[in-house]
Amino acid sequence: MSSSVAPVDLPVPGGDRDDDSYRRAESTVTAKAGRVKRRMTSRGATVAALVIAVLWTLPTFGLFISSFRPAEEILDTGWWTIFQNPGFTLGNYQEVLLSSSLSSPQLGAYFVNSLAIAIPATIFPLVIATMAAYAFAWIKFRGSNLLFILVFALQIVPLQMALIPLLQMFSQFLRPIQASIHETIPMIPEQSYLPVWIAHTIFALPLAIFLLHNFISEIPGEVIEAARVDGASPSQLFFRIVIPLALPAIASVAIFQFIWVWNDLLVALIFSGGTQDVAPLTQRLAELVGSRGQEWQRLTAAAFVSVIIPLIVFFSLQRYFVRGLLAGATKG
Repeated sequence: MSSSVAPVDLPVPGGDRDDDSYRRAESTVTAKAGRVKRRMTSRGATVAALVIAVLWTLPTFGLFISSFRPAEEILDTGWWTIFQNPGFTLGNYQEVLLSSSLSSPQLGAYFVNSLAIAIPATIFPLVIATMAAYAFAWIKFRGSNLLFILVFALQIVPLQMALIPLLQMFSQFLRPIQASIHETIPMIPEQSYLPVWIAHTIFALPLAIFLLHNFISEIPGEVIEAARVDGASPSQLFFRIVIPLALPAIASVAIFQFIWVWNDLLVALIFSGGTQDVAPLTQRLAELVGSRGQEWQRLTAAAFVSVIIPLIVFFSLQRYFVRGLLAGATKG
């Protein structure tokens, strides 16, 4: 297994360029990435990666095969006997996506709801966490270390402990505002995605700030100092140097956050209100399972529908994800 490490592009906000400092910074990052590349491309790492890939892919492949099999075939034989007991149908997807019966709810609208929840709930914490990580790493102010420790300590607070306080805050402040907006503009529904966005953003910020801070703080100091000597302001440093260099780490955090929000059920159950206008795909999948988990043909089709978008997101950002793993491992 081999992977390529792209050369580091160090943008400059303007002014005279200190070529020596930039070359030293670039050579340092490239040398560290080269050492990590050699460690990760050893024979043992390749064998381990292949074993993990096979174990990770088999259940997904079985789910995919079962989603096209009739109900009687799923109940009588396993998916690995597909060549001995062939039988394919698109009826499972038709029932799941288009049917509106109680036992097989229509998932099309809830699929859109999941997108409407996951995309903003990924963008909001990324924007806030990137700015906070940059401030903690390169802007020195009184109490910054203590504040960063407090942010880091928030990771140990279980999500379940914060649900009741958040519900109380939303009931006191947010819901009256939503109700007044609905009375003023009836076209805007009283139930909105705002509570779910806020909840996911709050729960994501501590870990996102910690991960991005570790990456941004490893940017060579020569680059930051050279840009400051050239007259770059803190905003120019952030937008023209920090963000381009931290893009692999930002993409990696975005992948984890999107997949976590997309697969979330607890926050959706608590803050969506259970209405069709706001409920995500996972909530309808839980209702589709029922109390006995019957009708496997619909469950497999619905589960694979829910897997499609995370797979697309991961493979679209895979190159940034690999760079983030390599760059994050170059410390030392």
